[in-house]
Amino acid sequence: MAGPGLPLHLSPRKLLQLLKSQKTAMASLTLFDSATRRQNYTHTATVYHYILRRLTTEPKLVDHVTRIVDLIRTQKCNCSEDVALTVIKAYTKSSMLDQALDVFKHMPQIFGCQPGIRSCNSMLNCYAESKQWDKAEAFFNSFQTMGIKPNMETYNILIKISCRRRKFRSAMLLLDWMWIQKLSPDVYSYGTLISGLVKCAELSNALEVFDEMPQRGVIPDVTCYNILIDGYLKAGDVGKANELWDKLVRNSSVFPNVVTYNVMINGLIKCGDIKKSLELWHRMEINERKLDVFTYSSLIDGLCKSGNVHEGSKVFASMIKSGVQRDVVTYNAMLTGYCKAGMIEESFTLWKLMREEYNYNIVSFNIFIKALLENGKLDQALSIWELLPEKDCTADSITIGVVVHGLCKNGFLNKALSILKVAEGEGNVDVYAYTSLINALCSEKRLDEALSLLDSMSSRGHELNSYVFNALINGYINASKVKEAIELLNEMANKGCLPTSVTYNTMLNALCKSQRLDDACTLLREMLQRGLQPDVMTYSLLMNGLVQTGKIEMALELWCQVLEKGPEPDITMHNIIIHGLCTSSRVEDAIQLFSMMRQNDCMPNLVTHNTLMDGLYKVGDCEMASAIWACILKSGLNPDIISYNIILHGLCYHNRIADSLRFLCDAISRRVTPSVATWNILVRATVACISDPSHEGDLSLAVKNLQTYMLHAAMRNESTSFEGHGFLEKMDTAVAAFLPISERGLCY
Repeated sequence: MAGPGLPLHLSPRKLLQLLKSQKTAMASLTLFDSATRRQNYTHTATVYHYILRRLTTEPKLVDHVTRIVDLIRTQKCNCSEDVALTVIKAYTKSSMLDQALDVFKHMPQIFGCQPGIRSCNSMLNCYAESKQWDKAEAFFNSFQTMGIKPNMETYNILIKISCRRRKFRSAMLLLDWMWIQKLSPDVYSYGTLISGLVKCAELSNALEVFDEMPQRGVIPDVTCYNILIDGYLKAGDVGKANELWDKLVRNSSVFPNVVTYNVMINGLIKCGDIKKSLELWHRMEINERKLDVFTYSSLIDGLCKSGNVHEGSKVFASMIKSGVQRDVVTYNAMLTGYCKAGMIEESFTLWKLMREEYNYNIVSFNIFIKALLENGKLDQALSIWELLPEKDCTADSITIGVVVHGLCKNGFLNKALSILKVAEGEGNVDVYAYTSLINALCSEKRLDEALSLLDSMSSRGHELNSYVFNALINGYINASKVKEAIELLNEMANKGCLPTSVTYNTMLNALCKSQRLDDACTLLREMLQRGLQPDVMTYSLLMNGLVQTGKIEMALELWCQVLEKGPEPDITMHNIIIHGLCTSSRVEDAIQLFSMMRQNDCMPNLVTHNTLMDGLYKVGDCEMASAIWACILKSGLNPDIISYNIILHGLCYHNRIADSLRFLCDAISRRVTPSVATWNILVRATVACISDPSHEGDLSLAVKNLQTYMLHAAMRNESTSFEGHGFLEKMDTAVAAFLPISERGLCY
C-alpha cells in the first residue's frame, strides 16, 4: 500500500471502488487527495464526477468543489455535461451565484463540453434560487441567441419564479403557453403553482388550479393533495381539509402517504380536533402504515398541549413498542406534558429513560427544572441543575432565568442572588432573571438592593425594559413610597425606556388609593401626550378613585366619555358606576344601568347583584331587593356569604329578624359558612329588639333559632367565627333579657 488506504498499483477503477466504500464525504475527499498526489496516476471524468457528487451531500465541503474544478481545468480532463451540472447545482445549493456563472461561461475551457439545455436550466434555476429575478429573465431571453430551445423543465422554473414573485397570472399564462407549444405541463408544473398560491393564502385559486388538472389529463399526485390540505388546515378550515382528505381516500389512483397523515394529524391537532387526529393515528396502525418520528411527535405534542396527557402517554408507549427511534423533540414534548399536568413521578421515570438513551438537551433540563421548582421540589430541582456540567450541557440564559425565578418563588432569595452573581460573570443572564429578582426584592421591601440590581443590569449592557421598571415602581408603591415611585417613573425615559400602559395604571392605582386625584389626572394627560391610549383598567381605576372620594358626578362624566369614545366598558367598570350610584342614593339610575347591561353583552355578575341589593336595602326598598335576590338564583349564580350578609343586615335593619333567620337557614343548607359579620349582624339585631315589645313573638323565635344555629356551628367547629368577639356574652345577655318575656307565657 502507498498512501492512506491506497494500493501500490492504483487505477481509476480501483480508486472509484475505494471512494464508494468510504462512510463519509470527508473520508472520500482525503482518499481522493491522496490519489491526486500519486505520481503516474491521473483521475478520469468518472472519478471526478463521483467525488463532486459526494461533496454536494455536505454543504460545508463546498469550497473543495472549486479546488477540484481547478484541478479538472489544469489536467484538461474532458468531462460530460453531467459533471458541469453537478458543479452548478452544488454552487446553487450554497447560494454561490458568481461561481456558478463562471463555471457555466467557461464550460468548454474547463470540461471540454458545450452547455446544453440542461446546463441552461440549471443556471436559470440558480438565478431563481438566488432571487435574481431580473437576471433570470435576461438569461432566459438569451436562450434563443445561444440556440437553445426551452423545454418543460425551463417553463417549470419560470413558473416557480413567477410564483415567488407573486405573479400568479403570469404563471397561469405560462401553463397555457406550454399547452400551446405541446410541451404538456406535468404534475410538477401544476404543483409548483398550487404551492405558490397556498403559501400566499390564495386557497380558492389554488383549488381551481387543482380542479383543472384532471380536465387537462393531468392526475394530481399525493403531493398536490398534501399541499392543499396543509394550506386549509393552517387557515383553520378543517371542513375543506376533510373534504380533500375524503377525496384522496376515495381516489383509486392516488393514496395517502406518511406525509399526508402527518399533515392531517399535525394540522387537526393545531385546530383543536384531537379526536379526529387520534382516529387517523389508529387508522395508520390498523392499515400498517409506517409511522415516522414526526407522526408520533406531532400527536404527543398536541395531546399534551391540549391537556390530554394520558392519551399522549399511550401514544408514546406505542412508539416505543413499534421500535420507532425517539428523538429529543419527542421526549421534550412528553416531558412538558407530564410537567404541566403535575405528574412529577412520571416525569422522573421519563427523565431516567432520557438519560439512559442520551436523548436530552438544555431544553430538557429547562423544562424539568422549571416543573420541579413550580411544584416546590427544590432539592430535586437543584440536583438536576448540578448535573448540567456532568452531562455536557451548558446552562443558557433561559436556564438561569428558570432557576432564579423558581428560587425567588420558593423564598430562597439569597440563593437566587448568588446564582445570578456567578451567571453574570459568565455573561449568561437575560432580563427575565433580573426581573424575577427585582420583583422578589421589592416584595421583601429590599428596595435599595433592587435599585442596585437595576444599575448592575444597565452597566452590563442589558437593555432596560418596562417589566423591570414596573416591578420597581410597584415595589415602592407597596412600601408606601409613592413619591419615589413617581421619581422612578420620570427617570424611565432618561434610561431609554418608555413607560407602558401597565406602568401608568400601576401609578394611577396608587394615586387614586391615596386620594391624590389631581395628580392622577395629570398623569393621565401625560399618558395621552405619550400616545398611549387609556384602556379599560385605566378608566376603571380613575372612576373608582372618584367614587371612593364622593365625586360621583365626575365619575359619571368619565363614564359618558368612555361610552362615547371607547373602550368597551367591562363588568368591573359597570360595577364601579353602579356602586357610585347606590352610594349617592341614585338607586333607580343604578337599576336602569343594570337593566341595560345585558343589552350591551355585559352579563351582571354576583358583585353587581350584591351592590344593587345593598343599595336597595339602604333606601328601604326591600321588595326590589328581594327581586334582585330572585335574579341571582334565576341567573344560576351562587350567592356567597357577602350576599347573605347584605340580606341579613337589610332585613334586620327593617326589624324582619324572623325573615333574616330563614335566610341564615338557607345559607347553611347551601353550605355557605357564616362569617364573623353574619353572627354580629344577627346578635346585634336580637339584642336591639329585646326592648321593643312589638317584636316579642319574633324575638322568641329569633333567640331560640339563633342559639340553635350557634350550637350547630360549634358542632361543626365553626365556633371560632364568633368566639373572642363578645358574641357569646351578647347572646347570654339576650337570653337573660328574654326570660321575663317567656314568663309571660310566650313560647320559647
